Amino acid sequence: ELESRPGWRVVSNSLGFNDLVSRVKDAIRDEKMLLVTQASASDGAKGQGIVIPGNRVMGVYRNDYARRMLKASVAAGIEAPIRLYVTENPDGSATLSWKTPSHVFAPYMEEGGAELKALATELDAVFEAIAAKATGH
Repeated sequence: ELESRPGWRVVSNSLGFNDLVSRVKDAIRDEKMLLVTQASASDGAKGQGIVIPGNRVMGVYRNDYARRMLKASVAAGIEAPIRLYVTENPDGSATLSWKTPSHVFAPYMEEGGAELKALATELDAVFEAIAAKATGH
């Protein structure tokens, strides 16, 4: 199971992997965000006949946030979309984790100034809301 680390939020719960993935997708829509990328090591392994614990990275963003971010710092654009990470635990439960937008954008704050700081703070709240809806916490 993933442990908390600097700049990360880690939310454990009793939901199974597939249930949590589904609920995260619903929460992304509920928060008016877009699921713009997905990658799953476990799906890839399954395609090769190998079973590993569930693992899915979901890139979440929206174009108005992208425009605001790029206006503040073109360099920060490499960090979008912000990723959510769902991992399956040995007991069958799943964990939702992410690097907070404030952490992700921290290296660009001097360049991006108040506009990037405001955007990151706003996105921190959006990602917390997605997590709360998805996990019930």
